[in-house]
Amino acid sequence: MLRRFSIEVVARALWAATLLTLPVTSFRYFPGGDGTYVRPLAFYPLGLLAVALLIQLARGKRPFPLAPALAPLAAFLLIAGAASMLGILLAPVPLRGQDITGRIIRAWATVAMGLLFFLVAGWMNRREGELQFSIRWLMAGFALDILWSSVQGATFYLNVLPKPLVTQWQRLFSLRELIRTNRVSGMAYEPSWLAGQISTIYMPWLMAALVSGVRVTRFKWLEPCLFALATVLLLATFSRGGLLAAGFAAGLTIILVGRSQIRAAWAWLRSGFGPARNWALRLAVVLLCGALAVGALLFLGQKGYVARLWNTRASSVSDFLIQNSAGARAAYMWGALNAYEAHPWFGVGLGASGFYIYSGLPDWALTTVPEIARQLSPENTLYPNPKNLYVRLLAETGLIGFVVFVAFQFSLLGDALAVLKRGATMGRFLGIAAIFTWLALLVYNMTQDSFATPNLWINMGILTGMADAALRPGV
Repeated sequence: MLRRFSIEVVARALWAATLLTLPVTSFRYFPGGDGTYVRPLAFYPLGLLAVALLIQLARGKRPFPLAPALAPLAAFLLIAGAASMLGILLAPVPLRGQDITGRIIRAWATVAMGLLFFLVAGWMNRREGELQFSIRWLMAGFALDILWSSVQGATFYLNVLPKPLVTQWQRLFSLRELIRTNRVSGMAYEPSWLAGQISTIYMPWLMAALVSGVRVTRFKWLEPCLFALATVLLLATFSRGGLLAAGFAAGLTIILVGRSQIRAAWAWLRSGFGPARNWALRLAVVLLCGALAVGALLFLGQKGYVARLWNTRASSVSDFLIQNSAGARAAYMWGALNAYEAHPWFGVGLGASGFYIYSGLPDWALTTVPEIARQLSPENTLYPNPKNLYVRLLAETGLIGFVVFVAFQFSLLGDALAVLKRGATMGRFLGIAAIFTWLALLVYNMTQDSFATPNLWINMGILTGMADAALRPGV
C-alpha cells in the first residue's frame, strides 16, 4: 500500500514539475545539435513521469486511455514511416554535412518528444480532480512566466535593471539572450514562441473559465487578472502571428459558445439607455473598451515591425511579404512546396524537405531577401525548414500523410464538441478550452513546423484523456 501510494505521489509531483517548467522552451543544458532550438525543460520531468506511469500500468493501477483520436494518429505515424523509408531511397545530395538518414532520425526524435507530451497528458487526466490539478500547475507556471516577463519589461521600458545583467540571468537557462528590439520573450526562445504559448496553452483555459464560470484558482478575481495579464503580455511580444492566433481563436470561440454571454451583455447595455435609466455606467464601459482597443493599436503601432502591415506601399504580393519581414518565410514554403509537387503522394521523408528547399526557391527571393542571401552563403551551416507545419506535412509525408493528419485534428475537434454537448459544467469548461486551443493551433501551425513543441500536444492530450473517461467510461 505504501509503495503504491508513493509511486502515485511521485507521478503527480513529476506532472506538476512538467507543467511548471513548460515556459522554458530552449533549455541551455539539453542534448541536441547547434541548430536545435526546441529544447523544452519540461521534457526532463516528463521522461521520468513516463517511467512512473509504465510502472503503474504494469501493476494494473493506471490504464492507458484508448481515445478514438489515437487511430488516425497511429495511421499518420505509419504513413510518415513509409514516407521516410521512401525518402531514403531518393538519396538527396548531403547538405552542409547532413545526410538524409541523420535528418530523418532527428525528425523522428522530435515526433517522439511531442507524442510523449500528448500521451502523458492524456494519461494523467482521467478525472475531474486530475484536470483541476493540471490547470492549477499550468497557471503556476504561467505566473512565473509573467513575473520574469515583467522583469524584462521593466528593464526595457523603465530601466530598473541594467540589460546586460538581465541578459546574464536569461542565459542561465536559455540558449538566447534578450531580444535587442525590446520585445518581451519571457522564458521562451523568442517573443513569437512566448506568444504561441499564451495563445495555445494558457489563454484557452482562462477564456474557458471566464465563459463557463468554472474557477481554476482559489481566488475569484485571479482568472480575470491572469487573462488581462496574458493579453498585455501578448501585446508586449509584438508577435503578429501570436496576436492573430489569439484574436482569431478568442473571437470565434465567443461566437460559437458564448452567445448567451453576448446576449446578456447586449441586454445589459441596452437597458441603461431607456428613460430614467442609469446610462452613465454603460457609457463609461463603452468608452473604456474603446480606449483600450485604441491604446492597444497605438502601442503595437510604435513598432515598425507591426506598423508596416498597414503603412507599406507594396506593388505586389512578394513585395508586401518582403517589406513585412516575411519574404524569407514565404520563400522557404515555396521551396518546400516544389518538393511536394515533385513527390505528391508520400513526399520526401520526414525531416528531409530541407534538402530540396534551396533548389526550389523563387527568383524574387534570390535577389531581394537578405536572409536568403545569408543562407546561401558557403559559410552558413544552418539547415533550412519550411516554417509552416502544413507545408512541411505536404512536402515530407505527401498528400496522403497530410490528409490523415488533418483527420487526426478533426477527430480531436469531434471529441471537444462531444464533451461540450454533454452540458456538465466541467465538460463545458473543457470543451471551450479545447475549441479555443484547436482554433489557435489552426493559425499557429502556419508559422511553425516543429513536432517537438509542447504547444501542439499538451491541451489536446488533456482533452483526449478526459474525453475517453467521460464519453467511454467503460473502456
